[in-house]
Amino acid sequence: MAWASLLHNSEGISAVYGGDVPDLRDVQVHEVALLRDGPTLKIRLDLPGYPEAPPRKWALQGFNTVQVEFSFGALREVLVEGFSVEVRADISVGEEDGRVKLGVSAEGVRIEAVAETFYLSKISAYTDGPSSAL
Repeated sequence: MAWASLLHNSEGISAVYGGDVPDLRDVQVHEVALLRDGPTLKIRLDLPGYPEAPPRKWALQGFNTVQVEFSFGALREVLVEGFSVEVRADISVGEEDGRVKLGVSAEGVRIEAVAETFYLSKISAYTDGPSSAL
């Protein structure tokens, strides 16, 4: 996928998904934060597809959802419109004039940003939905 090729540190996502990285359409967004340091925009979301061969630790724990946190560093522009507590969004990450462009589009929410860097801050997994444990 094009977004993964723009990551400054794509090793983590490649190790989990190999060459089959999911797109960023209809993702559950958990958090968006603007940080003074950098300045940086962080966005935490669930990826829409689970890897066919997840890390052993994830498989043993029965996880079914991958969550990532992306950071957009040296933020140059940001626009945030609207708000919702349940955000399912289509996310685009592209490159223009040597900078990284972020677009988040959801019902009642729009975020746009331009930054110098795009990197994976965190990748983890969890069980989404009812637990099968008694």
